[in-house]
Amino acid sequence: MPARDFIIGFDADDTLWHNQPIFERAYDRFRELLARYHDPLPAGEVLVATEMRNIPLYGYGVKGFTLSAIETAITLSNGAISSSELRQLLDAARDMLEHPIDLLDGVAETLDTLAADHRMIVITKGDLRDQERKLERSGLAGYFRHIEVVSEKESSSYGKILDRHGIPPENFLMVGNSLKSDILPVLAIGGAGAHLPYHITWIGEHAEEPVEFLDRFFKLGQMSDLPEIIRQLTL
Repeated sequence: MPARDFIIGFDADDTLWHNQPIFERAYDRFRELLARYHDPLPAGEVLVATEMRNIPLYGYGVKGFTLSAIETAITLSNGAISSSELRQLLDAARDMLEHPIDLLDGVAETLDTLAADHRMIVITKGDLRDQERKLERSGLAGYFRHIEVVSEKESSSYGKILDRHGIPPENFLMVGNSLKSDILPVLAIGGAGAHLPYHITWIGEHAEEPVEFLDRFFKLGQMSDLPEIIRQLTL
């Protein structure tokens, strides 16, 4: 298979840049805010449960998180939480949206290495405007031929993307930090997956490593390992 016929997909959050620590700090702020109304630890657990229940309505990202945080705060305080305290949740959301983009080590250098010989695309989920804004602020947008923001990462959504861009699954590798969203759905349709674990994984993204497809499943210690994986796949 000629090298330039091989297409590489990249997740964005916690694959190209740090993201989950921003949410972890927001969870901390939420627990501190609710401490006068409810035990902090259970309050955080209720927030996560509310988020997961609301994903079909709000989707992923800061805006959905904030709506779920407001709902949880009202519920756990029995409606006693003040407008000024709710304002703190809105301020926290603005801080999250305006947070500087911090690239993971080796990302820019690796993309630069691969760009000459491979078509690369971003496939991410979340709020469209927020994801587009983060990609532009990252300085990485120029490396990618296509940007795909989807509501959910399932085999069917990957299949539609590959069909739309004329990419055979056997010529596609997806790189990402989430086994559940980035790797397993792509393996299921015949593509390859390179898992780059992040040190924090949101509970909604937990999944077990595949026990099949091992000829198409790769583990990365760091992003700079990727060119060697590509070389092996394109021999």
